[in-house]
Amino acid sequence: MTNAHGQKPDPNLVDVEYELTLLSRYHALAQRADLHLDRSAYLLLGRLELEQPMSLKELSCAFGLDISTINRQIGALRRQGLVERVEDPDGGLARKVRPTASGLAQLRADREHSTAGVGKVLRDWTPESRRALGELLRHFNQSVEEIEGRTWPRPTPGDHV
Repeated sequence: MTNAHGQKPDPNLVDVEYELTLLSRYHALAQRADLHLDRSAYLLLGRLELEQPMSLKELSCAFGLDISTINRQIGALRRQGLVERVEDPDGGLARKVRPTASGLAQLRADREHSTAGVGKVLRDWTPESRRALGELLRHFNQSVEEIEGRTWPRPTPGDHV
């Protein structure tokens, strides 16, 4: 098989792409069972947990989404009592958004459930293999962030529970 440029693709890249496709499928299936938050709420609250408060514009830039999309998603979270608008602590005119105690509680409950699911899959892995997988995934995600020009904050190890 050749690609659009008439070259044979790197078989390692083909394997990685295929496995990432399966990973996203499995993750999407696992994320929906018994969780309180939908995917966008989970991602928004996860970002706000690490970097708060944020304006709609800052969230739009962080996620690479149109501000109207962010506004709609934040509006849904506000109606559910998961986020609240606050004054800019730096004195700016724009109001900012931060998670409520309820929003953080739901985020943490869903994260605990998801982590337990990952634990089931990796229960027979050695601690070294688990650590290696985490390091490789972090490296992959940081490479994506570098290409996109948008870094994502990460918790201090052990703080993200």
